[in-house]
Amino acid sequence: MTSDWFTIDRIDPRTFVLSEYRHWEETHCYLLLGEERGLLIDTGLGICDIKEQVDRLTDLPAAAVATHIHWDHIGGHRYFPEFYAHEAELPWLQGSFPLSMDTIRAMVLDRCDPPSDLDVSAYELFQGTPTRLLADGDTIDLGGRTIRALHTPGHSPGHLCFWEAETGYLFTGDLVYKDTLFAYYPSTDPAAYLRSLEKIAALPAKRVFPGHHTLDTAPELVLRMRDAFRDLDRAGKLCHGSGTFDFGDWAVWL
Repeated sequence: MTSDWFTIDRIDPRTFVLSEYRHWEETHCYLLLGEERGLLIDTGLGICDIKEQVDRLTDLPAAAVATHIHWDHIGGHRYFPEFYAHEAELPWLQGSFPLSMDTIRAMVLDRCDPPSDLDVSAYELFQGTPTRLLADGDTIDLGGRTIRALHTPGHSPGHLCFWEAETGYLFTGDLVYKDTLFAYYPSTDPAAYLRSLEKIAALPAKRVFPGHHTLDTAPELVLRMRDAFRDLDRAGKLCHGSGTFDFGDWAVWL
């Protein structure tokens, strides 16, 4: 199913992915439905109203949760009065994001096929106060469906992955995806990235759902990334400024 902006695919009868393929980052947002409520993992760039699409898919009340507070993951949070995030990223939600709006707006338009009515000069970085702060191991009860938050810093200080033990679904945000992983920003932490990969590699994941690019992402990719980060660490290269390392179907920019 497609809208003018979103491409919508059904993973199973209770799980949907809403993708922004008209922007080069190809951000994925995941709608998880329980018996009583829904949860939207990330809300995309905010170029179009993702809540309209959620309302077409379910009548249940839905909250939004952020894997992390970057513009391409929280753009639609303004449509969700109830939203969750990790405490470590509160400053970015309250005016201390390290990039200027001119820089962010340029990134929004970069390699984008925008809607004809997009006024990028009016684009703003979402700011707000979460209705719930999530810590490592916290659970979100959707009614007959439980999602666990995992604190997985590295790409950002308060990055979260989400784990559903019953299905073996692992939602990895920007920690894991096929393409170039970004770990070179001052706000990234390559050593923490490795610890987070170690953490999720220990899970018995059956399916991995990334924050960007191809959805054809198997659990074995997590193991390969962990092993590559281990090798970089042993070689003394797991640090900012060491360069970009290409591993075929993925790379990491340090």
